[in-house]
Amino acid sequence: MSEQIPNTTNRYAWLLVFMLSGVALLNYMDRQMIATMRPAMQLDITELQQASNFGRLMAIFLWVYGAMSAFSGIIADRLNRKWLIVTSLFIWSAITFLMGYAKTFDQLYVLRALMGFSEAIYIPAGLALIADHHEDKTRSLAIGIHMSGIYLGQALGGFGSTISDAFSWQYVFVLFGCIGMVYAIVLIIFLRNTNKTPKQSSVSKFPSSIGHLLGSFSFWIIVLYFAIPSLPGWAIKNWAPTLIAENLHLEMKIAGPLTTISISLSSLAGVLFGGRLSDKWFAKHTRGRIYTGAIGLALTIPALLLIGFGHSVTAVLTAAFLFGFGFGMFDTNNMPILCQFVAPNQKATGYGFLNTIGIFSGAIITDYFGKSTDAGNLGADFARLALVVGAVIILQLVFLKPKQNKNP
Repeated sequence: MSEQIPNTTNRYAWLLVFMLSGVALLNYMDRQMIATMRPAMQLDITELQQASNFGRLMAIFLWVYGAMSAFSGIIADRLNRKWLIVTSLFIWSAITFLMGYAKTFDQLYVLRALMGFSEAIYIPAGLALIADHHEDKTRSLAIGIHMSGIYLGQALGGFGSTISDAFSWQYVFVLFGCIGMVYAIVLIIFLRNTNKTPKQSSVSKFPSSIGHLLGSFSFWIIVLYFAIPSLPGWAIKNWAPTLIAENLHLEMKIAGPLTTISISLSSLAGVLFGGRLSDKWFAKHTRGRIYTGAIGLALTIPALLLIGFGHSVTAVLTAAFLFGFGFGMFDTNNMPILCQFVAPNQKATGYGFLNTIGIFSGAIITDYFGKSTDAGNLGADFARLALVVGAVIILQLVFLKPKQNKNP
């Protein structure tokens, strides 16, 4: 497998990472800040007073996002990645803006679905563009820095409740929607593209290319490796603020930032540490990235137990650090591991399929945890997720065995 690496300066390769980190920040902040604004929003939209309805609102985003992700990966391998990124950012920012004017639950529901459609386009295109510019020696670190934007977005999303308390929840959506639309215009000027629309002969080979990808046993192991941790990952994003508020008897305007900031900052440390460790370990051992991801997932097991059963600030902060740091180590290595097993022109396609399965898992757990909250079982269900994480670590270590140390 070989790939023409774009003729670009090392300076631009890192500038690209930082520019896309800003997109990733907005991507996650816009989708996540609603998780902490439920108390303010339910005063105007009474359906949100039921946790099951809030679960439906969060889950519809994931169902649409997941369904679109597989197609977005295919599109990102075949169309202009720059314009996919810019268009995606502008559309979901416009939708965020419009959510500030929603008056009913049905309007919010439709807008969340549209947001899932538009946001799904970004991640495969963004990660593939970074992988185009960064080879083995910097790939995991570059992905890690990009992921730091995701975790900062989650952290800032926790302030949605704080800002809405000072102004209004409508103001939060309008403000950050405007910021995203302006940033999309900035990217039109500074972002470069590397991939080109394929020739007709390449298009004719598309079905066999997809068949080869889906026929790979290793690829399906990677799918499971990616999907199973998505269960606790999305549960933490969407329901940890609620659980922490209940366990520590805190108002959401305090519990929201406490939860998202502590987990996101530790995740930021995890992606940077895990990215650097993975690049160095991979240079010496072909399974270095796999071992790094396994260590990270192992750290989330005690974290889930503490989140589920902890009723003190110490327990919550310890759990947040372990989960965030460990999940960050795992997260930063997903695309680099995928690049060890798939062809260069399939990395966005492959990641799109991973996203689809992972997001569908998140939609299921988000909807289930809404019912679990109403039934009073949220903490115990968080703790049970530790079992599935342990299972996927074993699966990963037994079956993921790349044959070569060099990947494009």
